[in-house]
Amino acid sequence: MLPFRVVDRVKFIVERQLVKGAGFQLLVVGVFIGLISLIGGLLVVPQGGDFDDPGSAVWWAFLRLTDPGYLGDDVGTWQRFVSTLLTISGYVVFMGTLVAILTRWLIAKMAELERGLTPVTLKKHVVVLGWTSQTLPLLSELLGSPGRMRRFLEKHDTQRLNLVVLSEEASAEQVHELRNEPGIGRRARQIILRSGSAIQPDALHRVACLDAAAVIVPSALYEAGSLITSDVETVKALLSIAAQARQYQAPLPFVVAEIQDIRKLPVVERAYPGPVEVIAGNATISRLMVQNVLHPGLSEVYNELLAADEGSEIFVRGGETAEGLTLGELATQRPHAVVLGLLHPVAGSGWKVNLLAPTDTIVRHEDRVVLLASDYLHTGADPKAEPLKRVDRGSVQASERKAQGTNRVLVLGWNRRIPSLSAEFCSYGGRNFELDMVSALPLEERRREIARYGVDLEKINGRLLEADYMVEDDLRKLDPASYDSVILLSSDRIGSGEEADARAMVGYLQLEEILSESLHRPQVIMELSDPANRHLLYGHKSEMLISPMILSHVLAQVALRRELRVVLDELFTVDGAEIQFRDPQDYPLPASADFQLLEKIVAERGEIALGVFRAAANERGRHLQMNPERKQFLGLQTEDRIVVLSPS
Repeated sequence: MLPFRVVDRVKFIVERQLVKGAGFQLLVVGVFIGLISLIGGLLVVPQGGDFDDPGSAVWWAFLRLTDPGYLGDDVGTWQRFVSTLLTISGYVVFMGTLVAILTRWLIAKMAELERGLTPVTLKKHVVVLGWTSQTLPLLSELLGSPGRMRRFLEKHDTQRLNLVVLSEEASAEQVHELRNEPGIGRRARQIILRSGSAIQPDALHRVACLDAAAVIVPSALYEAGSLITSDVETVKALLSIAAQARQYQAPLPFVVAEIQDIRKLPVVERAYPGPVEVIAGNATISRLMVQNVLHPGLSEVYNELLAADEGSEIFVRGGETAEGLTLGELATQRPHAVVLGLLHPVAGSGWKVNLLAPTDTIVRHEDRVVLLASDYLHTGADPKAEPLKRVDRGSVQASERKAQGTNRVLVLGWNRRIPSLSAEFCSYGGRNFELDMVSALPLEERRREIARYGVDLEKINGRLLEADYMVEDDLRKLDPASYDSVILLSSDRIGSGEEADARAMVGYLQLEEILSESLHRPQVIMELSDPANRHLLYGHKSEMLISPMILSHVLAQVALRRELRVVLDELFTVDGAEIQFRDPQDYPLPASADFQLLEKIVAERGEIALGVFRAAANERGRHLQMNPERKQFLGLQTEDRIVVLSPS
């Protein structure tokens, strides 16, 4: 063994003290300052002069070390020489080292604070667990719902909305993104970022989940084949919140959790015994796509109800706002809203949805009223507005369906939603489909994923084809013009939403080039993953669904009013009330009709008129006109369609 040198030993001891932090570093520098002062004082003691004792000499040396202004007061060559050395040492040790230590400590503290590691001390706030592609539109939706938010704050007896976001690594870049988001801007100061993962109990404590009014858990995106999925992370977060509540004997907060696999619903309910609403992300988007295939043009309705910054939305109000009134009487007092129906409480099992309820149904205190309006204020009574004429709706009867032929659907691309999309097609037993699913992924891998989901492709004449739609020859061989509908999916196997959407948009432009050569044009539905790309394809002819925006809206609105989830499930699943298009020729409409007359005539068939879908787009590229003013002249053209709420 080699012997240690004394110098190495001293250096090691000094190093161990320096790495302990700013306090120990200052202590080491203080020791050095004391030693230098002692040595400097002892060097001038033999000179005598003004020094009565060694202590005075050491004090003289300390003053020269810490303040160079004393340098001109010294007399004698030796004293000046020692004073000069002390002054230079003071620049290096006292000023330079101390300033460096304090500056470095301050920067480290600021960086630590910016990382968001300090627990928040808030109550009745809203927590978002995760920074994903849905986070920005989710926060924008929460901040952009003043009516719902005002009711939410009143319910929880608080004055100000505070949003806390848990991100893997909070950074200044995320703050910049918040400030640049159109729906957030200056209100970014209401959003607090904290670092950590939703599967870490310490991180959940850092955002004060147990004191929150609502906790939103959006799904994160994981690579295909990963053993850790977004649903695993969601369940782990719920288990951690429940464990903390047991530890501190605190009530469980209300949670809105997104899962990808709807079959995990019983697992989520078992993991979290508190109030929870579960949004099945894959199933929700799959339902919208299938509904869009059945009713071409419906994507614009979804984008207004579930994603648009303006237009009409679905609201749920308490029964106390209309207690004792019939739905017909209530409708006369809401001139700027459309009454859709009621929710009835069911003991121990949530709510019974009763859309298209008879107009003589009396609203009870415990019921919830479902309305369509452009603003939350319009869902309440307006004493200044002139009451509407009462409209009585006839008995609800299923419309006579015309014989349906085979609906051929081509799906281009592959993502985690394909199995749930196939299952949703299978749920429409009365329809005939031919579903061709095309991807460059190996057939065996896709067969395994479909089989694990329990989908029987034979029910929908499903075929798995291997081709790359980015290759023009492969796309031409598929003959997309021969299909009724083409669905172009954004891949979740590419690094980011921007890259996935870039591939989808290039594929769409190539598809358009091929379809332009054919006389028959199928319906084209395109899914995008990044909300920032929604304006890139200006003047496109496809129907566009931006999954993160839709899911963000649903998560935000259910967090503010949890009963809304059952309403959306009713609207977008098989056998429930559906939003459909009708030909104006199906109704005995006069040549000139306003929306109030249209509402009355449609009600005679047991349906509810929601608006008009124009054949020609307006100057903003929009076809849909939902909930127009009652006295507005509609001027219906031959190719226009009426938007109604009707039995499926």
